[in-house]
Amino acid sequence: MDGMRRDAAGIGALADPVRHRLYLFVCSQPGPVSRDQAADAVGIARHQAKFHLDRLADEGLLECDYARVTGRSGPGAGRTSKLYRRARRDIAVSLPPREYELAGRLMADAIARSAATGVPAVEALDQIAREYGRAIAEHIDRPSDRDSALQLAAAVLTDYGYEPRYTNGEVQLANCPFHALARQQTELACGMNHALVCGVADALAPHSPHTCLEPQPERCCVVLRPGS
Repeated sequence: MDGMRRDAAGIGALADPVRHRLYLFVCSQPGPVSRDQAADAVGIARHQAKFHLDRLADEGLLECDYARVTGRSGPGAGRTSKLYRRARRDIAVSLPPREYELAGRLMADAIARSAATGVPAVEALDQIAREYGRAIAEHIDRPSDRDSALQLAAAVLTDYGYEPRYTNGEVQLANCPFHALARQQTELACGMNHALVCGVADALAPHSPHTCLEPQPERCCVVLRPGS
């Protein structure tokens, strides 16, 4: 969730039209640009360019280097300048949360495993998703009872956009992170969801929650109930 807040703040920084133009200019250049270059390109004063470029860097949209723009070194080469380039990380914000990149990675890994082993692709996807769910929950403390196991499972799934909600002693997942995929390929997406949540539950043994595949409109197809 911290990453999502940072990404949202970064994208929000582009709401300022001058800042947006500066960002587009930096992204369109083949190499890092100086404050003077950016100011001239956008038609603003250098101190304004400095303020906006540094704000974009603070928000993680740009990265900075220091170099002499003359390309010379040694005495008389001049002072180094702060240079800006587009950040190398991807930034995306979706409300409600979606995890299409994760779905793509899981399916790509499943196809590769299927090709290497001969296991049917859907079965390989079930394996891969379950392993992934187990991996994202293995770092948390072991639960002391079935109620704490349910709470821990909900906490893990919150970080992946499932929006857990407690209802009548069970946990329903109000959001499907693979929503668009689930609308087009319901069986595939629901199977992947179920396998991933099962993996999270596996990591909470011996008090693993029961994971039930119970599709309903407007929520994820998986429901968790207290284990034994």
